[in-house]
Amino acid sequence: MTAIGAVDIGGTKIAVGIVDGDGHLLTRVEAASREAEAYGDGLILITKMLRESMRETGAVITGIGIGSTGPVDPFTGLFGDLDFLPQWSGENLVVDLERAFHLPVALETMPMQRRFAESAWGAGRNKSHLLYVTIGTGIGGGIILGGQLYRGVDGAHPEIGHQVIDTAGPPCSCGFSGCWESLAAGPAMVRWMESQPEYVAGGELTAKRICEFARSGDALAQQTIARETCYLGIGLANLVNLFTPDAIILSGSVMKSAELFLDGIRNVMRQGCRFVPLERAELMLASLGEDANLIGAARVWHERFTREGKYVCPST
Repeated sequence: MTAIGAVDIGGTKIAVGIVDGDGHLLTRVEAASREAEAYGDGLILITKMLRESMRETGAVITGIGIGSTGPVDPFTGLFGDLDFLPQWSGENLVVDLERAFHLPVALETMPMQRRFAESAWGAGRNKSHLLYVTIGTGIGGGIILGGQLYRGVDGAHPEIGHQVIDTAGPPCSCGFSGCWESLAAGPAMVRWMESQPEYVAGGELTAKRICEFARSGDALAQQTIARETCYLGIGLANLVNLFTPDAIILSGSVMKSAELFLDGIRNVMRQGCRFVPLERAELMLASLGEDANLIGAARVWHERFTREGKYVCPST
């Protein structure tokens, strides 16, 4: 069986798996990130988990794809300053795994690996003009145009969460006030609800709890949901007006309660997308769940290399 080794490096755990050519995760093994605090220990751990996964599945891997939280350079393979693994700064897992396995290795940031997974093997399959939007602690996303990931100068990804929606809105670390993330990410829901005079404190408030309160009939929580729906719809309408996609995939922790938002989002978008073919933009939810990171790490390899194993420049 021919497959790709997949490595997912996160703040609390490192996961390794084997993904077949159809995007199916064949096996998964995890270890706590604290076991890899020293880079040398991490390299040994990842190498061991990959070899064990290959033995378990009987797979012969043709390459390795890596997705990582934090600043990484997909062009050079270098790790930046990772808060959760500070000793990895300046190290190059791509080079070291290539040396260990004598196979081509590709690296991408964690958000991009999810986008690759959904566009190729998930909800966005067969869509050539695709927006992937994740709404959770922040708002981020990726843009697929003509079947290719859009990158800007120096390979930078657009910061769609920092489009300005309301200049009178709350300040954001990006330098502006009233950007989409400051108005519609999960923490923004919490800040707004807590700021209302009728709010009565009762334990830690989260976006998840707000959604639970709204389902149970709490009027202030339902107001918060309505406000969130409006801002999500405006931001998505802006993206549709700019990129005229054939699909928008929504993911992230806030979208775990998508049934509270989707109808309202569609209504808002219809108000502001009168001059573009909005009816062609299918609004859908990410479909790969908890396996998306490992499946996406494997897809990173496919996106980077051709079937013949020749390198494809990430900027093309």
